[in-house]
Amino acid sequence: MIRLFTLMMALCLATNVVSREIAGIEMPDSITTANDTSLHLNGAGIRSKWFVDLYVAGLYLTDQQTDAEAILAADAPMAIRLHIISGLITSEKMTEATIEGFDSATGGNTAPLQAEIDLFLSSFVEPIKEGDIFDFIYQPQLGISIIKNGTLKQTMESDADFKKALFGIWISDNPAQKSLKHELLGHKV
Repeated sequence: MIRLFTLMMALCLATNVVSREIAGIEMPDSITTANDTSLHLNGAGIRSKWFVDLYVAGLYLTDQQTDAEAILAADAPMAIRLHIISGLITSEKMTEATIEGFDSATGGNTAPLQAEIDLFLSSFVEPIKEGDIFDFIYQPQLGISIIKNGTLKQTMESDADFKKALFGIWISDNPAQKSLKHELLGHKV
């Protein structure tokens, strides 16, 4: 009987550690890429603007890392998940914010990446609504896979420079939101 109780407790505890809840959104502790690489939740937080929560973001890496520069420089598998939690996010606003993010992450030098940026932005043509989930998954030699609500929208051939700009939107020296950057890096805010 004690063994059964211990087993049941272990199972209950095990199911409690498979995700992290942020603003009522369950962010999985890990995701698996198309080539079966397991990426683990490095950190997660809320993107807010003007006191409005817009989305929950999670950064997924192969190993825990708190150094943004090392993450951006690494030519390694990684992913960003965005779970939209506001009806204020539209396709147009997501596109505008992403353009601003690329501009900030590259110090205004988007010209060398413009073709890839334009292709990436084409993923936001379909309407975006509250509850949508976007995964941007980078895999060396493959590029960036863009997944919306579990459906692959496109895989872009891209290199580490584009990956650095994309992930830089959230964790560069000039991120979309400093507190979110610290949360994605696993820092206590």
